[in-house]
Amino acid sequence: MSVSILQTLSAHLGAAFAAIGLPADYGRVTPSDKTAPFQCNGALAAAKLAKQAPRDIAAQVIAHLKDNTDIAAADIAGPGFINLEPSADLLAKRVRALAGDERVGARVSEVLEKIVIDFGGPNVAKPMHVGHLRSSVIGDSLQRLLRFRGHDVVSDIHLGDWGLQMGHLITELAEEQPDLPYFDAGFADGYPAHSPVTIDDLARLYPVASAKAKDDPARMARSREATSELQAGRAGYRALLDHFIQVSIAALKKDFSALGVHFDLWKGEAAVDPLIPDMIEQFKKDGHTEESDGALIIRVAEDSDKKDLPPLILISRAGAALYATTDLATIKDRRDSLHPDTILYVVDFGQSSHFEQVYRAAGKTGLFPRDKLEHIKFGTVNGKDGKRFRTRAGGVMRLSDLLAQAREAATKRLDEAGLAQDMDAEERAEIARKIGLAAIKFADLQNVRTTNYIFDLERFTAFEGKTGPYLLYAAVRIKSLLRKAEAAGVEPGTIIPAHKSEQRLVLALDSFNRALAASEDKRMPHILCEHVYTLAQAFSKFYADCPVLAAGVPDNVKSSRLALAALTLKQLEIGLDLLGIETPERM
Repeated sequence: MSVSILQTLSAHLGAAFAAIGLPADYGRVTPSDKTAPFQCNGALAAAKLAKQAPRDIAAQVIAHLKDNTDIAAADIAGPGFINLEPSADLLAKRVRALAGDERVGARVSEVLEKIVIDFGGPNVAKPMHVGHLRSSVIGDSLQRLLRFRGHDVVSDIHLGDWGLQMGHLITELAEEQPDLPYFDAGFADGYPAHSPVTIDDLARLYPVASAKAKDDPARMARSREATSELQAGRAGYRALLDHFIQVSIAALKKDFSALGVHFDLWKGEAAVDPLIPDMIEQFKKDGHTEESDGALIIRVAEDSDKKDLPPLILISRAGAALYATTDLATIKDRRDSLHPDTILYVVDFGQSSHFEQVYRAAGKTGLFPRDKLEHIKFGTVNGKDGKRFRTRAGGVMRLSDLLAQAREAATKRLDEAGLAQDMDAEERAEIARKIGLAAIKFADLQNVRTTNYIFDLERFTAFEGKTGPYLLYAAVRIKSLLRKAEAAGVEPGTIIPAHKSEQRLVLALDSFNRALAASEDKRMPHILCEHVYTLAQAFSKFYADCPVLAAGVPDNVKSSRLALAALTLKQLEIGLDLLGIETPERM
């Protein structure tokens, strides 16, 4: 596989700097959006060392490039910038290498790791809502990207299946169906294999119990007692928990499948509860814990902290393990069973302090290296009023309702654009589903993940602008072109990028690996989003300026342009797939 145009130019500039007695590192070339596609700023950086004016250094460097067949032009700009234009021969050589590469220029990472990604995080008995969208979409794009880059990735949903909510469910079910064997303290084995509740029952029971407990201290006490008995191992309650989890997972798999998101593991907090006693004993033995006001804590504050970070509470005054405790036990479980190098947690900004406590405690106790635990923070999805996105009635919107709205909006857009009119209802509905998902996912992922964004379905589903539907339309247009070419007997041939728009498209294609590497390094999917959008725009310009199948176009040019279009489609579809976006065959 040949190296990128950027790498080729950097090698030439490095050799030129070395030829005039300066370190080759000054020859680093970067993309430019100014008068030339590439630029080298090394002459400015070298001025102090060389004790020469930057423009004089630049002139000497350019003198060593005058016979270089990979460089069409090298000019000095401003105080000493070197603007670079690659030659047509270099562009042709590179694009032909891309066309012959199954990964169209994408390389694997130089250092490969075993990586666990913790994302999703829905709770048992609660339907998925818009608050789960960002973790799911960002986490899924990262697992796709990291696998494509060659890493061994394991994704875990980390279910919320432990704590007071389980006590609420148990006690409310006991009020409704007190004769179930799970509530008979003398009954310890042979519980029914079939769940006594459905997901709809759980979705109804929890809010009823929570509301009762909020207004009735005695009712809250019963839920807390049931939670304690569950965590202490009461057989009937553990059997119920198993039912709750299995029923919830079945429903969650449907929601995540509709979103196009999949997990390798479906573990929750309950799965690591047996590990907690021994883990805490080891922490005590190693001198990492102390008693404080009746609770068992680990102090995690550091002298360099700009604001106080409270100690991590392992065991509360009431004797209960807390979220931080199960998070540490989960790290232990992953360390011992999966042996990861790095663990990523795709969780919103609101949990920053919590994870900082957990990560520091994990490092301090020797459980896992602190610098290998990463909090992939993200902002909120807001309504047009700037507040967290909600339904018109003020409630939290269910994810299934959001996806249904996206499909409806996509169907409306298809009607307005006069697209998919000749298709049957089933195919048209499938295309609307893909457009709706592309609209939601791309709208989320194109933002720097650490920022908030405004949810605007009308804008997201447009076929113009920086949207998911625009990208799908670009892919579908290329597919249509390839079908027409096949019908006309035109086959892809050797790519000869002669026109400026063809050359700009080649440069866009050549930047794929840089975008992938930067997205991985920064854990920022928006960088890949920017690449696929830029690629689609470059193709649109090429398509407008360079007729492919028009009468009068020479056969070798038709074949060249057709091959360039096919290459663009391949890279575009790979990029979209890494974002979790499916492309239809036609519209």
